[in-house]
Amino acid sequence: MNTLDAVLSRDWIVACRSIDVADKPLQVTIMGERIVLYRSTDGIRAFKDLCIHRGAALSLGCVRDGHLVCPYHGWEYDASGSCVKIPQLPADQAIPAKARAISYSCMEQYGFIWVNLAGNEPELLPYPEFFQPGYRNVVWGPQEVNANPPRIVENFLDVGHLAVVHEGYLGTSTHQEIGDYRVHLDESGIRSDEIAIFQPDPDGSGQAKYVYYTYEILRPLTVRFTKRDRETDQRMSILLTVRPVEEGHSVAYGILSFNYDTGTTDEEIIQFQDMIFAQDKPIVENQKPEHLPLDLQAELSLKIDRVSIAYRKYLAELGVKLGTA
Repeated sequence: MNTLDAVLSRDWIVACRSIDVADKPLQVTIMGERIVLYRSTDGIRAFKDLCIHRGAALSLGCVRDGHLVCPYHGWEYDASGSCVKIPQLPADQAIPAKARAISYSCMEQYGFIWVNLAGNEPELLPYPEFFQPGYRNVVWGPQEVNANPPRIVENFLDVGHLAVVHEGYLGTSTHQEIGDYRVHLDESGIRSDEIAIFQPDPDGSGQAKYVYYTYEILRPLTVRFTKRDRETDQRMSILLTVRPVEEGHSVAYGILSFNYDTGTTDEEIIQFQDMIFAQDKPIVENQKPEHLPLDLQAELSLKIDRVSIAYRKYLAELGVKLGTA
């Protein structure tokens, strides 16, 4: 099912982790479009996963001398998408100009492969921690979710559920009240004030205390928060980005960044994040309606929902249709 969204097609969408594309081509689906990713001699390339000859999936082929080779008849495509070899033709016969793959813009950054289906190349979202000295970065995902991306993103931005869904980890039942805060819009995007969250063990010391969350909306399907300890200025940031696969099916990825020693391995950090995400999944997968309501009167909101309200307004102003109502 094709679920292409005009607004999202013009944006960079996460396709997979960098490590997922090695020697063999990889198929991913973005908004119902099958894409093949492969590494040419001069970098990552993304094509429509379709050979112009007889419709074979190029992702089932191989990479030979930097060319993507069709598994059906051996046609070879170079990094630009041009067919440079048709084994069935005499060597001196010209290859038809129409013999080319449909290519998409792509880039490799922050440990991920990003694809732009519209062919333009807007500036990629900023995530300065990835290159900042003193920060440790852990790439997380993929996580399959049977829900539309806006529901997944809004859950990430929801501060009120931390002490309920993640009690004992990200909050406690004795400290559920959320103080008032504001959301600000400026040239860098949408950002909340610091929000005080009482957590049972926010830094691994066993000491319960308040930490302070700042939420940021970077792109329609990419958001982040930063947790800060005001006593030590220890900071942890998590970037969440979601790939829309098809209606009701998404894949979530993230980066966890720390400016302090966590005392845990990358594997332990990923396992903890998997556990937290597993607590969210049944909630998100069973929310109704499945499409996020952009009409602010459709659901009852509180002051503590200012970030999610800002997110809904943002999607409405952009004209995002996928996963919204």
